Amino acid sequence: MSKTTQQAAPSPETQAEALKIARATQKPGQTKEQTKLIAQGIQKGIELYKKQQKAKARERDKLRKKQVKSKQAQPEQPEQEVTTTIESQVTYKHHWLPWLLLVLSWGGFAAYLMR
Repeated sequence: MSKTTQQAAPSPETQAEALKIARATQKPGQTKEQTKLIAQGIQKGIELYKKQQKAKARERDKLRKKQVKSKQAQPEQPEQEVTTTIESQVTYKHHWLPWLLLVLSWGGFAAYLMR
């Protein structure tokens, strides 16, 4: 039983968003064909990103379901044994750069208004 890869047509929202981004980054003298090619590249990038995020979500769901199953299958354990079990948790790392840029931009804006 072999799997065939079927490429579905991209959604109209993805196409519109890619075209919007391509037009926003358009350089003077750039032809419509070039803009269209750039939009197609952006569209493929968006599709790839969505595909990766779906795969990650599936993996998280599988792990969560597996943990729930194992908890249901195990009988009640004494408190000492429960504390020794190690559970893996999904943690999200927040990046500091956007916050730093936000603070700096607001500081610059405040300095501009104080002038």
